[in-house]
Amino acid sequence: MAIGGHHSPVALKDEWLTPPDILDALGSFDLDPCSPINRPWPTAAAHYTILDDGLKQPWHGRVWCNPPYGLEAAKWLDRLADHGDGIALIFARTETTMFFEHVWAKASALLFIRGRLHFRHVNGQRAKANGGAPSVLVAYGERNAAALRNCGIDGHLVMLDATQLTMR
Repeated sequence: MAIGGHHSPVALKDEWLTPPDILDALGSFDLDPCSPINRPWPTAAAHYTILDDGLKQPWHGRVWCNPPYGLEAAKWLDRLADHGDGIALIFARTETTMFFEHVWAKASALLFIRGRLHFRHVNGQRAKANGGAPSVLVAYGERNAAALRNCGIDGHLVMLDATQLTMR
């Protein structure tokens, strides 16, 4: 059985870590505003956990965002889009309202990752099953679009110009 994403009621948790090879390929980040409390590796120079409520804290620099999946993800993407400097990892649910409002309309680039990721448990152990859905890296800001272009992660890159997109 797949973990079904960060929002799986079967998994009884919504804290799944980004595979470290994804983070390594993207370069260093200044802040992870939705980091697990206990993490086996750093995701950024600074971290906010659920205890800090990263949505209410000030954000700075280049942000890494692997948000809690499900309905909460839209709040994190909205904040990241407003911040304008970072990369998010979400499921590639391109038909959803969240995707239309916070990704298609605001992002600089997308990297649709080939295959399905195996997320990690908070102890660092690789999940036995894949995430249950395709994943996409969403870049906000030109330097993050360039990071996706140059990262070497297997997938398909889509460069966006939100000023040229027409939403119907």
